[in-house]
Amino acid sequence: MSSLLQKIKSYIKGDLFIWSLVAVLALFSFMPVYSASTNLVYVAGNGTTVGFLIKHAVLLVLGFAIMLFVHRVPYRYFSGVSLVMIPLVIILLIVTLAQGTTIGGANAARWIRIPIIGVGFQTSTLAGLVLMVFTARYLAKRKEELIDLKESLWRLWLPIALVLMFILPANFSTTAIVFTMIVFLCFVGGYPVKYLAGIIGAGVLLLMLFGLTAKAFPGLMPNRVDTWVSRIESFSDQEAKEGYQVENAKIAIATGGLTGKGPGKSVQKNFLPQSSSDFIFAIIVEEYGLFGAGVVVLAYFLLMFRIYVVAKKAGTVFGKLLVVGVGMPVVFQAIINMMVATNLGPVTGQTLPLISSGGTSIWMTCLAIGMVLSVSASANITEEDLATQSEDPLEKLYGLKEVEES
Repeated sequence: MSSLLQKIKSYIKGDLFIWSLVAVLALFSFMPVYSASTNLVYVAGNGTTVGFLIKHAVLLVLGFAIMLFVHRVPYRYFSGVSLVMIPLVIILLIVTLAQGTTIGGANAARWIRIPIIGVGFQTSTLAGLVLMVFTARYLAKRKEELIDLKESLWRLWLPIALVLMFILPANFSTTAIVFTMIVFLCFVGGYPVKYLAGIIGAGVLLLMLFGLTAKAFPGLMPNRVDTWVSRIESFSDQEAKEGYQVENAKIAIATGGLTGKGPGKSVQKNFLPQSSSDFIFAIIVEEYGLFGAGVVVLAYFLLMFRIYVVAKKAGTVFGKLLVVGVGMPVVFQAIINMMVATNLGPVTGQTLPLISSGGTSIWMTCLAIGMVLSVSASANITEEDLATQSEDPLEKLYGLKEVEES
C-alpha cells in the first residue's frame, strides 16, 4: 500500500490539499448527478441513468487526465501559448455563432459538437480561460514599468474586446463574468485604477449600445436580449412571477431541511429541467440538507484559500497572476451557481464546477486547476529563472532539429 502511495506521489506534483479537494468534489458529484439524471431519463425520455453516470465518469476521467498532464507542464509555457490561442478562439467563436441561433429549441450559438464522442463544447469557456492567461501575461511583462493607457488599449483591451464581442451575442452571463474577473485581475496586477474606471465605463456603455441595437433589429439576435432582460426583471421585481426553474429550486431547498431527504430521494429533480447542471445545488440541498450544502460551500472556500496560498508562495509575478486569473474564476463560478439556485441572483446558466454534469465545464475547470498546480509545483522558480527561459513549448523540438541539421 505504501509503495502504491509513493508511486502516485511521484506522478502528482504541487499542492496536495488542492488535489484532495478536487478529488472529493469529483467523487461526491456522482451521487447528485446520478439522482438528478432521472429527469432526463423518465421526464425527457433521453437515455438511461446508468448511461448518464458512465458518461459523467468518462468526462471526469478525461478531466483528471487533462489536469495531470497540464500540472506537469512548466507554467511559463502558458504565457506564450495564450498569444497563439487568442486568434484561434476568435475563429472558434465565429464558427460557433455561424451555426445559427437555435437547433432543436436549444441555443446553438454557444456550443460546437465534438465529432465521434458527440460531446458539446462551449467555446466561450475556453475563450475566457485564454483571456485570463493573456491578461496575466500582459501585466507580468509590465511589472516594473508604468502602464501607458494608449499602449494597453491596443495590446491588452483590443484583443479582450474582440473575444468578448463574439461571446456576448449568445452568452451574456459568461461575458459579464469574464470581464469582471479580468477587471479584478488587472486591479490585483497593478493596472492604474483611474484607467480601469474608464475601461469599466466604456464596457457598460458598449453593452448598453449592443442591447439597444439588438432591440432595434430583433432579427440579428432573436430572443437573446429579451431573455437577459426578462431574467433581470423577474429577479429585481419582487411582485413578478418567478421563473419555473427558480420556483422549483426554492421548493427543493425549502423541503430539504437540516439533514435532507437522503441520497436519490429528491422530488423536485423531476420538475427542474437543468437539475443535473445549472440547478444541481438545489438538488444537493434537498437530498443532503443544509448540513450537506454547508460542506460543499466549505469545500469551495477551502479551495479559494489554497489558491490564495499558492499565489502567495509563487516566486514570480506571472505565477501569482496566473493562479489568481485562472483559479479564482472557478470559485467565483461556484458562488454564482449557488446564488442562482438560492434565488440570490438572476439565472445565468453557469454550472457548479466539478459537480455539475457537462463536458466543457469539467474539462476547463480541470485545465485551470492544472495550471494552478503547475505554479505550486514550481514555487522555487524566480524572476531571474523565468527571464532566462523560453515561453515556447516547442523550444526543445527546435533544438533537436538544429542538432539533426548540423
